[in-house]
Amino acid sequence: MQFSRLRTAIIFIVALLGLAFLLPNFLNEDTRASLPDWMPNQEITLGLDLQGGSHLLLQVNRDQIVAQRLTDLRRDARNVLANQNGIGNIITNDPSGNGILVELTDPAQRDAANAALQTLQNQIASALFAGAGTNELAFSEAADGRLRVALTPDGIEERMSALVAQSIEVIRRRIDEVGTTEPAIQRQGTDRVLVQVPGFGDSERLKDLISQTARLTFHMVHPSMTAAQAQAQGLPPGTMILPSMDGPDELIFEEVSLGGESLTDAQPSYDQQSSRPVVTFRFDTRGAIVFGEITSRNVGRRFAIVLDNQVITAPVIQQAITGGTGQISGSFTTETANDLAVLLRAGALPASLDVIEERSIGPSLGADSVSAGVLAGIVGGLAVLGFMLLAYGKFGLFANIAVVLNVVLILGALSMLGATLTLPGIAGIVLTIGMAVDSNVLIYERIREEYAAGRSIVSSIEAGFERAMTTILDSNLTTLIAAVVLFFLGSGPVQGFAVTLAIGILTTLFTAYLVTLFIVGRWYRWFRPKTLKVQFVRFIPDGTKIPFMAWRRYAIALSVAASILSLGWFAINGLNLGVDFRGGSSIEIQSVEGPADLAAIRSTLGELDLGSYQVQGFGSPEDVLINVETQPGGDTAQQAAVSQILGALGDSYEVRRTEVVGPTVSAELAITGVIGVAVALFGILVYLWFRFEWQFAVGAVISTLHDIIMTIGLFAIAGLEFNQTSIAAILTIVGYSLNDTVVIYDRIREYMRKYRKMSLSELIDVSINSTLPRTILTGLTTFFALLALVVFGGEVIRSFTIAMTFGVVIGTYSSIFIAAPILIYLGLRARPEEIEEEAKEKRPDGAMV
Repeated sequence: MQFSRLRTAIIFIVALLGLAFLLPNFLNEDTRASLPDWMPNQEITLGLDLQGGSHLLLQVNRDQIVAQRLTDLRRDARNVLANQNGIGNIITNDPSGNGILVELTDPAQRDAANAALQTLQNQIASALFAGAGTNELAFSEAADGRLRVALTPDGIEERMSALVAQSIEVIRRRIDEVGTTEPAIQRQGTDRVLVQVPGFGDSERLKDLISQTARLTFHMVHPSMTAAQAQAQGLPPGTMILPSMDGPDELIFEEVSLGGESLTDAQPSYDQQSSRPVVTFRFDTRGAIVFGEITSRNVGRRFAIVLDNQVITAPVIQQAITGGTGQISGSFTTETANDLAVLLRAGALPASLDVIEERSIGPSLGADSVSAGVLAGIVGGLAVLGFMLLAYGKFGLFANIAVVLNVVLILGALSMLGATLTLPGIAGIVLTIGMAVDSNVLIYERIREEYAAGRSIVSSIEAGFERAMTTILDSNLTTLIAAVVLFFLGSGPVQGFAVTLAIGILTTLFTAYLVTLFIVGRWYRWFRPKTLKVQFVRFIPDGTKIPFMAWRRYAIALSVAASILSLGWFAINGLNLGVDFRGGSSIEIQSVEGPADLAAIRSTLGELDLGSYQVQGFGSPEDVLINVETQPGGDTAQQAAVSQILGALGDSYEVRRTEVVGPTVSAELAITGVIGVAVALFGILVYLWFRFEWQFAVGAVISTLHDIIMTIGLFAIAGLEFNQTSIAAILTIVGYSLNDTVVIYDRIREYMRKYRKMSLSELIDVSINSTLPRTILTGLTTFFALLALVVFGGEVIRSFTIAMTFGVVIGTYSSIFIAAPILIYLGLRARPEEIEEEAKEKRPDGAMV
């Protein structure tokens, strides 16, 4: 009750910092720019689900990297043998693996050929893998006597890792050229790049800009043979056939006469004679010299301009071009010419990137999500604040001040960290409001107990805060474990939810103890009340003696039956898996011409031959959700299917959201989800084992598994969509249920020391009855907060919020009827040292009495 100046200063400094970091979110851009340099000016970053935008997960195409590397290796080997050493050879790809086979025309030159080929290893090791000590090439002799040069697995991995790092920089330059703001580009694993661009709704154009390699090369066309003749007679050495934008395939030389890396600029323009869009380019000094030499030597021959293994144009060189400039013509529109110029200016991707996951959210859906989330937060928050006022009167007002400051600190922390606020993140804030009240309820109920036991007002308040803090720490740390697991194993909105939940737990501990204690202490010093009335309206009467353990067999039998039903229904019917876990495409559209015609949409999709699909209405009559199964042909076919659907629907529908998840990503998400739940349970088991007896830890895990099974049964029986956020819901339920369980366990442990001669069954009954007011009040406040999310939170997170609301109910039930009675069946007894103390107290000499 005696607050030092330091503690008081800490409270006010933290509160002011929270307000200072929150303030920029309410200012316009000009006002923020005019703030002093020492003032925070960073806003909360809204996730794609709140402001719209595009999310792409790209993967380096390993097969293309290997194929390109083998092409380069074949050319380099031919050059080093024939040009430098005069060794005749025939080089082909090794059909048995990632390598090439070298057949010598003169076997006597084998040693010289080996020595020459070894120089390729030295060049690569010094240029690409300097200091890494990784050999990219392995040399051996084939069974038929030919020399074999193969790419090593470690070398391929090293090359892929380096190419991903280069790709990130190229992607960033390309996006910056388009002019979008605050893109998020980050590496995932060894071969993936995650790109999130807020406010960029044209995901098709973004994919074209990002995933197109844009590798520009210049090659000479074979002077005397066409591609058709080469296909019939066989390819001449050192040549290849590529498709052409202008017509038939072209036969060109493999050797790159000039590479796009020599380009210094590229701009969209118009041809002066035809007025058609073209792209003009300019070389650097070296490139201009080489380009001039090539054109001077080859007047009258055709020169192919190749972009990503496709011939854009192959004009005849009319005269030497010495100015270092040129133009690319083809079937361009103004936009495609501009995009090609962007690609060439930003540089070529060093490797092909495949889109394996795509999510696009329209700005209208983002605006709707913001409105729904804010409305749900306001309604849920007001419901909780009103309920606390009704339950605790002036003490409820103290708690409400702490809760409001809690929300300010959460939002301020998100602004300070530059964290992303998602729709599930808003749900995390609302859930935090409900759970923050729990800490105050624990403190207030403990104060009531201490005062009823005959303590003075000051002593009751101090003891209430002191004794409640152990329980508050235990219960919140178990939830924090779940939040940490969510952050490291989740992605996107799930991580946003985890960050919000974790910050909420930390701010709850701060406000529940320091802030509430400070307010209560100041109230007592100012008013000096003669009596202490903590509760205003009593929802649960004092001194309840409900025989919970007498009902334990019926409750456990009911739970076993419900669990069998849930697992059976799940085994027979499975879950309504979202696109996250089953793969495929999910498209949300909204009719712009009144109620949607589902029959017409089904008819349109039936003509596209896309396999199994579902068309269903949801939300308003204008909203439609289309689900399409995974397409054969991999991720590229999946992307093409979405383009087909959007093209067939035309302008009658506005695309609000698209999700395309390939089979690779969906399988990984399923595995990650299972691992996440398992890791969270293990972490909680270890923590509770450390803090309590082993029976408590095992009982908590059994109770939690019961809640998980029941929640999965809800998804299966109700047909709710099971997606990434469902895993977040399950882990949140785990945290909330354990919160309840730890409160009861903490009281049981306390009473085991206090009532040593009481039977365990009776002791558990007393413990549950003593914490029943807190259990009911916390359950109701959290239920009201989540119910607001269910009603007002919108369709996007409907299954998520329904599951969490159900989890509050089932978690409260399992804490009383599963977690508590299981201690009896696990044979919980007093600690050995306590048994020894009891034995000493019973000695005849009475020395220890």
